[in-house]
Amino acid sequence: MALTMKDMLKRENVQIVESCGDWKDAVRIAVQPLVDGGYVKPEYIDGIIENADKLGPYFVLVPDLALLHARPEQGVIKKQLAITVLRHGVEFKKGEPCRVLVTLAAEDSDSHIDVMKILANMFADPAIIKAAATAETPDDIFKLFIEFPSN
Repeated sequence: MALTMKDMLKRENVQIVESCGDWKDAVRIAVQPLVDGGYVKPEYIDGIIENADKLGPYFVLVPDLALLHARPEQGVIKKQLAITVLRHGVEFKKGEPCRVLVTLAAEDSDSHIDVMKILANMFADPAIIKAAATAETPDDIFKLFIEFPSN
């Protein structure tokens, strides 16, 4: 059975934050709901930061959007997404602020593929990213992701 966005995203994992100190602070803030919910261990945060220190900001996929993730063995307990919107974006790459941070916790390399396809379709449309970045409430962001067509 194909995973849906409803399977991977819980409302309590969607947040709007005014600003953060730097990109490492943004990673901590964005991953924290998954730590609090028991989806990842605290070291998952360290894994994302260490990977970015080594590889650069590999998770910035398109302008204004980062898909934060590390390897399953870096602290994933069970699969889940979290979405953080930073009102004042953070720069992972010089001069390119990101406002929409989607954190992925994947237990393995394939079980989340169905949801990744939905996200790829969403993120192919800059208007969807802008809608998430400028949403008024976390409920609006949650609704945007949950109601996006999965075809």
